[in-house]
Amino acid sequence: MATNSLSRRRWRRFRSNRRGFISLVIFSILFFVTLFAEVVSNDKPFLVSYQGSLYFPVLNSYPETTFGGDFDTETDYRDPYILEKLTSDGNSVFFPLNPHSFDSINLELGQPVPSPPNRHNLLGTDDRGRDVLARLIYGFRLSILFGLALTAIGTLLGIVSGAVMGYFGGKTDLLFQRFIEIWGSMPELYLLIIFSSIFKPSVALLLILLSLFGWIGLSDYVRAEFLKGRNLDYVTAAKALGVSNATIMFRHLLPNGMTPVITFLPFRMSGAIIALTSLDFLGLGVPPPAPSLGELLAQGKSNIDAWWLSLSSFAVLVGTLMLLIFIGEALREAFDPRKV
Repeated sequence: MATNSLSRRRWRRFRSNRRGFISLVIFSILFFVTLFAEVVSNDKPFLVSYQGSLYFPVLNSYPETTFGGDFDTETDYRDPYILEKLTSDGNSVFFPLNPHSFDSINLELGQPVPSPPNRHNLLGTDDRGRDVLARLIYGFRLSILFGLALTAIGTLLGIVSGAVMGYFGGKTDLLFQRFIEIWGSMPELYLLIIFSSIFKPSVALLLILLSLFGWIGLSDYVRAEFLKGRNLDYVTAAKALGVSNATIMFRHLLPNGMTPVITFLPFRMSGAIIALTSLDFLGLGVPPPAPSLGELLAQGKSNIDAWWLSLSSFAVLVGTLMLLIFIGEALREAFDPRKV
């Protein structure tokens, strides 16, 4: 009951911070919408009604012959001949709000790429003729999912390492601290460059390499909480009763030491997004044609006159980081022990 009461008070304090609460609502809506990016922005229709049957091209691939075409290859739904088949004789087709995917190229542009915004490409195209709005939608989703994954892995490793150092102390803590000093001095960027040249670049490779270093900062805070709590009376009593170290660490000490973990989560996530964007900007991130905010920023740098590339990607990146920072500030105030 006491725990539930404390959680309710923290939630009320979080909601009282209107900037942080509104930021959480906006961020949640944007993330939820981009989770279904294929339905929001795609060059394939999400629903086709043809000759009394329903088809879902977003989920399945259909040959052209399915809709009265001549070839067994996958249907090009932007082909005027196919569109005429799908919209005549009582048939109907329903495209997403933005009828472009992140890798679809607009071949009907009447001007050189990158082309400025128009009614067909609301935020213009990049230097390959791809729709900028579609790449921002998919790039935002990729950045958030990558940030969540990197934050989760780094948090788990930080909690475990910090808990072991703080609870056992002594030589265990001393050896771990020396290891962290050596490991933290490794040139992370150089290692990324070396591994990118050896292995094929991928999101998984980036996640693994960044996770190797992302736990160090958090482990210090968890270690401090466990050092402070390991000599408390209830821990001493639990040891006297024969309770295992793992139970004491993760059932009794960890819940009392989660405040720094939770309050730092949004800031760690923003750091993960910045890391991915920076690596993509340098050409060391996700391989093409994967959508990336950093790659759009690099295109804007290479095409100074194409203001829509830099401005749109910069606005999405800064807006995302601002939302996460406001959420983090609200969490920090809600979990402030001086306000319990």
